[in-house]
Amino acid sequence: MLSPSHAPSYATVLRTRHASRTFGAALLGRLSYGMVSLSLMLAVKGATGSYSVAGAVMALFGATSVFLSPARAALIDRYGPRRALPPMATVYALLLSAVAGATWRPGASGLHLGVLAVAAGACTPPLGPVMRTVWSTLVPDRELLQRAYSLDGVAEELLFVTGPLLVGLLVKFAEPATAVAVSAALVLVGAMALVSSPAVRGTGARPPKEAQPGPSGSTGQRLLGVAGLRHAVVVTAGVGLCLGALELLVVAFTELHHQGAAAAWVLASLSAGSAVGGLAYGAVSWRMSSRLRLTALAVALGTTLLVAGVSPNLYVMVAVVAAAGLFVAPALTTAYLIADESVGPVSRTQAGAWVNTAVNAGSSAGTAAVGLLVGRVPLAACFALAAAPVLLCVAFTWGRARR
Repeated sequence: MLSPSHAPSYATVLRTRHASRTFGAALLGRLSYGMVSLSLMLAVKGATGSYSVAGAVMALFGATSVFLSPARAALIDRYGPRRALPPMATVYALLLSAVAGATWRPGASGLHLGVLAVAAGACTPPLGPVMRTVWSTLVPDRELLQRAYSLDGVAEELLFVTGPLLVGLLVKFAEPATAVAVSAALVLVGAMALVSSPAVRGTGARPPKEAQPGPSGSTGQRLLGVAGLRHAVVVTAGVGLCLGALELLVVAFTELHHQGAAAAWVLASLSAGSAVGGLAYGAVSWRMSSRLRLTALAVALGTTLLVAGVSPNLYVMVAVVAAAGLFVAPALTTAYLIADESVGPVSRTQAGAWVNTAVNAGSSAGTAAVGLLVGRVPLAACFALAAAPVLLCVAFTWGRARR
């Protein structure tokens, strides 16, 4: 353990050889993911004139992107990023470009756009999991790796705030399809720059004997059989449910108080809190085990969500949601650390992708479930029900661990 005066800092992470170049390339590509959802929604709506078609296309794109993420990450683990990532990114960028071309003028077929969206979602390159695997190679020291993951998580949070703003700027001067095309270009340039980094040489293909996982799907089942990874996946699924529900509940709360436009500010406080919490978390040398930290952070998030449900006004809601954000980035950082330490080097990308899939799938499920409750159940009860999944997930994993 390093002494406090020589504790590694975020600057130490970025000064690591090849770290800044590799991280910058990954962020450039991941900026595309912050832009693509809104740009696709606007482009499809403009081309078809239908919100329902736009919603269906986005649902298809999101579902294939999220649920096939572990399979794509398994290809990265098996063949190495330098062999697997370029064709994946190229096909994805071409498909997004095809969507941009199809939506450039009104009258596009919803069926055609749906097929393109499914194909693009299936090929989404897992730049986040790849970068986290590279971090574990660049900074093998666990304390420094915690800072690297925290920095990575905070940067990703900021990308998902910046991305929609860039889309909004682009559509003021050009067609929404332009933003889709820019998303395609960003992911292709970022992915190619990432694999060209010398740091990626340390992330190679799986050795031949380990490249035969058996029947389809058995690798993922084997990974989820690892107690640490399973704990991380279950708890982050609960965290995702909370976050997906919270976004819709914030909109309902602001409309109830006749301040609908303020929803953006409340959600911005969540992102700000997450960024602050992530940076603070990464700077602390923790003595508590990773699994216990994840449990505590999830409980804190769920409890804060319960408190949000009884907020008397908008100002209290902003403060409570910002407080909830303090636990989001630390929880995800801890989950990725658990995934990294639970499996061997040949499966790290896939393990991280399972955590990523859990939080994204949980978020989608949370939004859908709360959408059925809002207007039928008192808002405070909706907040309580939204907090329940993460608390139940924690209780479930804790009970299994004790047994």
